[in-house]
Amino acid sequence: MALTKPEFEAILSNSTKTIVGDITWSEDEDHSPSVEFRAEVESDVGWPLFIKGSYNRLIGALTFAVISKTEGRIYALDLGKDHRNPDTGQLIGEKHKHAWTEEYRDKVAYVPPDITEPATNPRAVWTQFCQEAKIRHRGQLQPVPALQSELF
Repeated sequence: MALTKPEFEAILSNSTKTIVGDITWSEDEDHSPSVEFRAEVESDVGWPLFIKGSYNRLIGALTFAVISKTEGRIYALDLGKDHRNPDTGQLIGEKHKHAWTEEYRDKVAYVPPDITEPATNPRAVWTQFCQEAKIRHRGQLQPVPALQSELF
């Protein structure tokens, strides 16, 4: 059975969601300029959730996504890439969040007023994202490693 809007809202509003430990970025396995991480999310309810983060160091595109192991991506913040909503065709700017709906899943986005840091500062954006999504991180998000130029 698909996730309902009330179930999604209960997940998002629950303040017992916790990530324990430091988060370290790792190089994208496709050797792109992106780095990524995955962090398990614990809660008193036991939802099967994790967060996936990605940052493209060349274009400054950042994503933090809450992923349900049963439903897929249910909530996300994107910075540095445009989005067009499927329901209205409206073009949303380079800073937007995706929230779950039963009809469109996570495909409808809106401009969030609570994210004020730029994509080029992933650690500060992470703090704002966690605060808004009611996720306690008992650790630190490590700095993004510098992009190494390759010799040909």
